[in-house]
Amino acid sequence: MDDHTLARYPNLDNRLVQKWTTVTLDTMADPEEHPAELPECPSAQGAGLLPKELRAWMVLLAAMGAVEQELRSVVKDRMDVSHDEFLILCLLAEQPEGLRMTRVAELLGRPKTRLTYQIACLQHAGLVNRKSVCGDRRGIEVALTDKARRLLEEASGTLATTVTGALSRVMGPDQHEAMCGLLPELAEESGAP
Repeated sequence: MDDHTLARYPNLDNRLVQKWTTVTLDTMADPEEHPAELPECPSAQGAGLLPKELRAWMVLLAAMGAVEQELRSVVKDRMDVSHDEFLILCLLAEQPEGLRMTRVAELLGRPKTRLTYQIACLQHAGLVNRKSVCGDRRGIEVALTDKARRLLEEASGTLATTVTGALSRVMGPDQHEAMCGLLPELAEESGAP
């Protein structure tokens, strides 16, 4: 693992990456159970061309895809927003003072034009406020409204259960243990040591 990766992810430990890349994915959920719902997960065995960090990343992408797929319908049903709008709300929920729209676009990897439309939809629904940045006539800052905060609070239990359920169906025990090493908060919530 290179120094740049370690600097960006200080909790990332080579042993955890090794564990992610050496466990078998046979312990994953039976694809017959949800044939169209689970993403195809790459092999983590290491017999291929990719280095262990890229194999670990592929496993994480597969887990992330499963979570996103299940969240899409829950977010639409519970919050009446699109998945992309939900991501904006989640990002703003962690920034009580709000964020510049250019920063939101950077963090989500979205074009500014697409983000402008999504923010307009959220503003129309009463979920975000837009305001000019003092001293920068082109700068726009967005922040959650109280309505959005209430909506996120009300849906948080269902959303957390959805994420946990999707991860448990995609990851086996070894992958879950490795994920808990990368994200200690997950270990605390699941009661793992």
